[in-house]
Amino acid sequence: MTEGIMPDRRMLEALVCPLTQAPLSYDAARQELVSRPAKLAYPIRDGIPVMLVDEARRLE
Repeated sequence: MTEGIMPDRRMLEALVCPLTQAPLSYDAARQELVSRPAKLAYPIRDGIPVMLVDEARRLE
């Protein structure tokens, strides 16, 4: 797996949380897209966001 691949900014701005439809914030350090309302962080693998609730990390 390649770490640190920067996803396209326009793509990130167009993505929303599949659970809440809320905007996502990009966490470059963890390579995740974060949905605060859903308390989930979606991973970015090889520059591709994995927008599956089952693959998301739960936030505390």
